[in-house]
Amino acid sequence: MQEQLDERGQELDRERRGLLRIGLAEVYNPSMVPTLNPGDHLVVRYGAPVRPGDVVVMKHPFRQDLLIVKRAVERRESGWWVMGDNPLVENDSREFGTVPDEFVVARAWVRLRRPPGRGQRSAAALLSWVASALRPVRSSARSAPSERSLSRRLRAR
Repeated sequence: MQEQLDERGQELDRERRGLLRIGLAEVYNPSMVPTLNPGDHLVVRYGAPVRPGDVVVMKHPFRQDLLIVKRAVERRESGWWVMGDNPLVENDSREFGTVPDEFVVARAWVRLRRPPGRGQRSAAALLSWVASALRPVRSSARSAPSERSLSRRLRAR
């Protein structure tokens, strides 16, 4: 118990001194399409406060050694209700219920799109990739995946 208190105390000291805990995470599955695609990387902030609509990296409730990326939809009494942006993938709170706060590891801050495939690249294609490769991961105020409009889906690609 004392070890956890010391560890948390160190985190608070770093935050007070302005040293943010930042990391990199890779997206492997399509549960967050169209917002995030497999192969995208996320710059994440460990221990950052989470608000509804934020994209978070969390421990899977049934396999704590597995990290997954989901959107925090709403705060409930027992934790966070999380969902993927892809309505066809149900590996989220619809399957495993609310997620305890201690399972939320980090909040996504910036998405780094993977570079285009190897081979011939035109200057225009490379410039287009550079312009879209680095984007902030914005919060979404959506309540259910089916309520997204077509224009929202097209803008997120």
